[in-house]
Amino acid sequence: MEFMELIWAYILVFLLAAIPFVEAVYLTPIAVVAGLSPVPTFILAVLGNLLTVYVVILFINKIKQWRKKKNQQSNKKATKAENIWKKYGLPGLTLIGPFLIGSHLSAFLSLVFGGTKRQVTVWMTISIVGWSLLLGILAALGFEFMNVENPFIERFFEEQ
Repeated sequence: MEFMELIWAYILVFLLAAIPFVEAVYLTPIAVVAGLSPVPTFILAVLGNLLTVYVVILFINKIKQWRKKKNQQSNKKATKAENIWKKYGLPGLTLIGPFLIGSHLSAFLSLVFGGTKRQVTVWMTISIVGWSLLLGILAALGFEFMNVENPFIERFFEEQ
């Protein structure tokens, strides 16, 4: 793979991770399995995901006002999140939420249910970094352990 194609692949990891509901916890192992190096993949996926989660936390009041204007009702994901909040509190919602409802919605609902910006920022950072690191390591070790060669990236970027 050429240098510029590799750079583009890493930029794509960052950009995809920044999109709500495209989680770093899923993107990291997928990109590692696809052939990208685990360390830069982990760093870029986490940075992309945290960047937009921090934007949600920072602008929570504006987002609440916008939702109020749109008169949005509670949905299944919000109900699921509220049940997690009642049972496990802020740590539970931020640690379980990225898998069930996404990190952005977990951050938003954690603030709506009573978490402070500081608490939610700390717990979301722990959650995204922790899960991405764990799943990225497992993906890297799993393929290394099984001695699997995965030329996906090379085939994907091959010139036709």
